[in-house]
Amino acid sequence: MSTLVNPEALRRRALLVTALAALLAALATVLAATAALAQDGEALELVEDLPVWKAVILGLVEGLTEYLPVSSTGHLLVTNEILDLGQTDEAEQAIETYSICIQAGAIAAVLVLYRERIRQMVDGLAGRSEEGRRVLLAVIVAFVPTAIIGLFIVDWVRERLFGAGPIAAAWLIGGIGILVLTRSGLMRRGGLALGELTMGRAALIGVAQAIAMWPGTSRSLITIVAAVLVGLSLDAAVEFSFLLGLVTLSAATVATAATDGGQLIDLYGVTTPAIGMVVAFVAAVASVRWMVAWLQNRSFDVFGWYRIAIGLAAFAAIGLGWL
Repeated sequence: MSTLVNPEALRRRALLVTALAALLAALATVLAATAALAQDGEALELVEDLPVWKAVILGLVEGLTEYLPVSSTGHLLVTNEILDLGQTDEAEQAIETYSICIQAGAIAAVLVLYRERIRQMVDGLAGRSEEGRRVLLAVIVAFVPTAIIGLFIVDWVRERLFGAGPIAAAWLIGGIGILVLTRSGLMRRGGLALGELTMGRAALIGVAQAIAMWPGTSRSLITIVAAVLVGLSLDAAVEFSFLLGLVTLSAATVATAATDGGQLIDLYGVTTPAIGMVVAFVAAVASVRWMVAWLQNRSFDVFGWYRIAIGLAAFAAIGLGWL
């Protein structure tokens, strides 16, 4: 007597097993780091500069906001102010490095949730999938202009736009922009599938992504809107934004860890950043799954209203001297 197995149930089990494996690997890193730090009293004192509860909050903020069109950078910078972090130049640099490095948790979330698409892209690299090859090339083509533009403007952006005022303005402008786009019908559901994205259109998305270097703008928002405007369906635009984010965030994380990772470990140890990554992973999985489910039959407007609300709240906090 045979029993039919539900393919959807199998996919869910596979997702759960993969997620658990990633979490166990991350937790093993945490435990190993904890054991090492237990033998080093000086390192344990450094970890106390960033208490575990603050590390958890930063991980939650990073994971929940990284792929939503609300700006993780803006949320993290404001959260740092609220938690009173980065009071010295050294600590400020370490917190910025910490915020970028815990993106590894959010990166892992997309690797788990979109593992089938990523496997298809790997097959494309090996010449076994034409669609996978096209998607992979589109992601690379979109990443290149962002990287080039970023090299030229990153210092200017840090000097002039990393503040509560510019972030609040970006939140407000982005929120109004979302409402305008949705009411004009431009944020339509119909359009090209991801495998139909041309390299020219991918390059335009990459150029647009550079705008998101302004904290508060949101890389996710810019890439989704740009992808829809060049012809992708909303569903395909959201998926492409996630895949492009995988490459963009990985590059930023690796570059930051290579240059400033030593300072991060000197100041906060290993355990605290590892905890932030694990929390960011769990939060990002929940966030991405919620966003995809929400957009299946609901409006993009919710992100516009949220951005307007948080932008106005930020301006009020600035006026009261809280930020």
